[in-house]
Amino acid sequence: MKPLRALLAAAALALLAAALWWRKNPSACPYGQRFWVEAPHPIITRERLRGVLEPVPGERVLEVGPGTGYYTLDVADWVAPGGEVEILDVQQEMLDHTMRRAAERGSPAIAATLADATAMPFEDDSFDAAYLVTVLGEIPDQDAALRELARVLRPGGRLVVGELMGDPHYVGIKGMRLRAAGAGVEFERRSGNALGFFARFSKPA
Repeated sequence: MKPLRALLAAAALALLAAALWWRKNPSACPYGQRFWVEAPHPIITRERLRGVLEPVPGERVLEVGPGTGYYTLDVADWVAPGGEVEILDVQQEMLDHTMRRAAERGSPAIAATLADATAMPFEDDSFDAAYLVTVLGEIPDQDAALRELARVLRPGGRLVVGELMGDPHYVGIKGMRLRAAGAGVEFERRSGNALGFFARFSKPA
């Protein structure tokens, strides 16, 4: 039993060390480890996102860091007919994966853009809403990303940020609200608790 306990303790320490390293060195989840983003998302469910984002047909919505499309395909359905979801990621493999899934499912309009969240190739006031789920903490310059999100949102547009406890890049609500205020978007409400939540912000009209 002692060797087994020692092995488990060593594994736990290694996991903790990896989590601490990831937290201090934010980066996107590699495509080769996409199983993390494909697993079920407790608390931060699709339906809870829908309730906070409040998408309506005809809207243009931006998703930053779609992974393999866990939320994308549903959001595309929610803004149909006439709407569009633009997905932005720094990894072409993630974009390609999501677009393949969209084609297989016959999802409505989805467009993909390879770019960094801190320098988006979109015009000002381009989107009715934007969202990112367990992604903000992966961006080295969160302030710049939030400023860009505020820039591309139309006046009155909504921004939803989702976080889940256990993610090594978890961003707490207090720090998020401070950063968002500095970027020019106002906090409206939160759905969930510290274990997992969606926070909704809006760009002043």
